[in-house]
Order: sequence, then C-alpha cells, then structure tokens
Amino acid sequence: MRGSGILLPISSLPSPYGVGDLGIWAYRFIDFLRGSGQCFWQILPFGPTDPFLDNSPYSSPSAFAGNFLFVSLEDLLQKGLLERKDLQGVPPFREGFCDYERSADFKKKLLEKAWVSFKGSKTPGWERFLEENQNWLESWCAFKVLKDRFEGKPWYMWPKEFKEFNPKVVERIKEEFEDLFFKEAFIQFTFFSQWERVKRYAEEKGILIIGDLPLYVTHDSCDVWANRHLFELDSEGMPLFVAGVPPDYFSSKGQRWGNPLYRWEALKEEGYRWWIERIRHNLKYFHVLRLDHFRGFAGYWAIPFGSEDAQQGKWRKGPGRDFFEALRKRFYVLPFVAEDLGIITPDVRELMAEFGFPGMKVLQFAFGDDFPKSPYLPHNFTPNCFAYTGTHDNNTLLGWFEEELSPEGKQRVFKYLGKRPHREGLVWEMIRLLMASVAQAVIVPMQDVLGLPSSARLNIPSSSKGNWRWRLKTSDLRSDLMEVLKEMSFLYGRAL
Repeated sequence: MRGSGILLPISSLPSPYGVGDLGIWAYRFIDFLRGSGQCFWQILPFGPTDPFLDNSPYSSPSAFAGNFLFVSLEDLLQKGLLERKDLQGVPPFREGFCDYERSADFKKKLLEKAWVSFKGSKTPGWERFLEENQNWLESWCAFKVLKDRFEGKPWYMWPKEFKEFNPKVVERIKEEFEDLFFKEAFIQFTFFSQWERVKRYAEEKGILIIGDLPLYVTHDSCDVWANRHLFELDSEGMPLFVAGVPPDYFSSKGQRWGNPLYRWEALKEEGYRWWIERIRHNLKYFHVLRLDHFRGFAGYWAIPFGSEDAQQGKWRKGPGRDFFEALRKRFYVLPFVAEDLGIITPDVRELMAEFGFPGMKVLQFAFGDDFPKSPYLPHNFTPNCFAYTGTHDNNTLLGWFEEELSPEGKQRVFKYLGKRPHREGLVWEMIRLLMASVAQAVIVPMQDVLGLPSSARLNIPSSSKGNWRWRLKTSDLRSDLMEVLKEMSFLYGRAL
C-alpha cells in the first residue's frame, strides 16, 4: 500500500489535563489525518511510564499494560463514573507541554473515584476482559500493588517472599488486597476499552495505526519479575549483561540502555511463548508494528552490567530466522516494519529480505560524506521501505538543518533540491522529496509538518532529563496544513 502518515505520540496530543490522552483530541487528530489525505498514524509505545526514567515510553514497567495517563476523563464522565464537578479545578497546565507529574497526581485521584463508582456494576465486557487478559493482567495488578506497598522500590529489593515470583504470590495479593488489585484491572479495562474505540474510529476513516514494539523490556518491570528465567540475571535478580549499542551517529561512546538481555535459548525451549503472547497482544491493538532495534534479532550488543558506557560491549548472535519462523506459524501475516538504523550487517539484511520486512530510511542521514551514494537519499530507495524525515530520536528537520548540519551538508541539500529555498519552504521541499520517492510509506513527525525548530524535539538519545515533553497545541491542526498535505499526497499517489 502506497501511502503517507504522521508520527505523533499519544502523550503529544492536546488535552486539558497536562498530557495527551484518548479524549476528543485523539478523534480530531484522526479527522485531521483523514482531511489531509493521510493513511497512517504512527505512535510510540503506550505503556505505563516511570518519572524516575524521565517518562520514556521505551522504559516501561510493563510490555502489556496501558498508561493510565492516557485515560480520557471525559469518557468516565459520560459513563457516569465521574461527576461534572470532579473535572473542575483542573490545575493550570501549560499548553504544548507534557506535565507528567502534576497530571499523574490529578488523574490518580479521579481514577480512584471512578473505580469506587464502577465496583459492583454489571458493565459489559468487564468479565471478558479479565478472562482474556489473565496471562499478563493478574501479574501486572499484583506487581502494582506490591510496588505501592514497598514505596516504589524495584522488585529485586522486595522481601524474598515477594521478590521470588510464583502464582501463589499473585493469588495472595489478589485476596489480601482485593480492592487495590481490581482497581488496577479497572484502569487497564478502561484504557483498552477507550483505545479500541479510537482504533475503530481510525478504521472508519481509513487510517491504519502503526504501533511501536521495543525489543527490550525494563529491568524493574512486571515482565522480568514474573519471568526471571527468561532473562540473564544472577541469583539476586540483577543483570549479568545489559543492552545497548556501540558508538554510532547518536553517541561517540555508544548507548548503555541498561535493559536485561533475554535468555534466547530458554525462550526457544518454551516455543517463544512469552514473545508470541506479546505479539498477539499488540496485533490486537495496531494494524502495523514497528520493531524497534530490529538488528537485535540478528545480533545484539551485550554490555557487562558494571560498565559505565557501551564501549566494553560485544556482539552476540540473536535468535534470527528461528524466531520469525515461530511467529509465522502462529500468525497469518507479520505486518512488521524493521527499524534497521545504525550498524547494519549482512545477516540483518538477509533476515529482512527472507521475511519481506520493510526497513526505514531517514532523510536526515542522507547528506553526509557518502553523498550522493547514501542509501537514505530518495533516488537510492527501494519500494519496500518506510521513509521518514526524522524519528523520535532525531532533531526536528528545521533544527537539524540549522544546528547540526555542517556547511558542506547544507550545500549538499541545496544541490540535491536544485534550489536554495527560504527557511519556511525548506521543510516542505524535504517532505516533497520523500513523497515523490518510490517508498511504500512516508511518515513525517508532526513537528516537521508544523516546521518547528529544535525546541520541539521529542528526545535526545543518551540524555535522561527533559525529554518526551513536546505537545501539540489545539491551534496547530490548521486547515492550511491539511490542504498542503492533501495536495502533495494526491500529487504523488499517496492519498486515501
């Protein structure tokens, strides 16, 4: 399918409550996509986030759960679980900025009130949700209750009777803390019910949603706590090696992410059960999945746990073909996009080619010393790729051009464009390059559609503070932008 779309995290949607959510602006954004001829809405992982980890969507305490911050309070009001007065006295949240901390404080109180109103009701779908999601939901609810009981300490610092996971621990928590346990289940039921309605609305408008699946999970997560045997941990639950990447474009010392590594042999012995459940869960909620750090399936960088940075790591062989064959036997199609950026070796290319996964082309990488032979230049694209002006890890296109690109690089841009556009026109000329290319899909971050500078950047890799804060303003979904996008999408055969 030839098409184009926009990258915008749920957190970056407008909302009166400090962080984007699944309220009215999720639907208005879909209307914007439809009106501008787009086919895709790409989001970032929508799992719970941790303030201690800068609320990064790639550092979640669960690979399955949804983020309570994204729950629409207006929807709870319409269902009679909240009263109008509950939504009065909202703190003065700053427009265009994610205030995770104050939003969390505000929403937690109202979700507790909604749970009190919900308890004992015969709500359609509640019992079915508990049954269909039992494999991850019950361990998540128990994990959350224990987290609160032990004042936020990581699971590997809990008393031994709780640190050592087994089903009896979950049953004990379910019985002793029944109300708290099912409150967490209610939050997940609410989140996924709201998301399913958003997804259905997108489908009605002809929009496909691209989800994002991180390869690794966080050490202090329900997933590692409940599946210790699937990760490289010592007897105390601490990692032996952690994930990351060697020195590259983003960092001269590489990136030490800190996630525990999988015991791929143990996963294989179980028929990759945990991964299959994870993929099934995600394919229920997304039409396409971007596999973050895809090269880790072919080979991954293993860093000794005590290392300060990523330079001491070594390459190891990943599960490769065997893993994807197991997935192919379970699923009718594998609608994956492989994030194949960074150091890519032949085995990665072979894996992608065998299973037909499209890769990614990022235009910001195209104007270096390998110009004009760079694989990221549109004339070198092959059709089976998703082309981006930039990703969540890049500067905005304007910020990149003005602050990061060398004088030689700027000259290459002008040479490639065949013109020297003014500041306001530069971004649209770059978007046009991708739209006119043979790429199967073109995805543009919303900040680039708006032509914003580096102050709107979403994330700086290897930095741990101040990221994931940019948010769309209500005035940004302008009709003139819709018209420009629509015209360009129709011109290059990408419109709905």
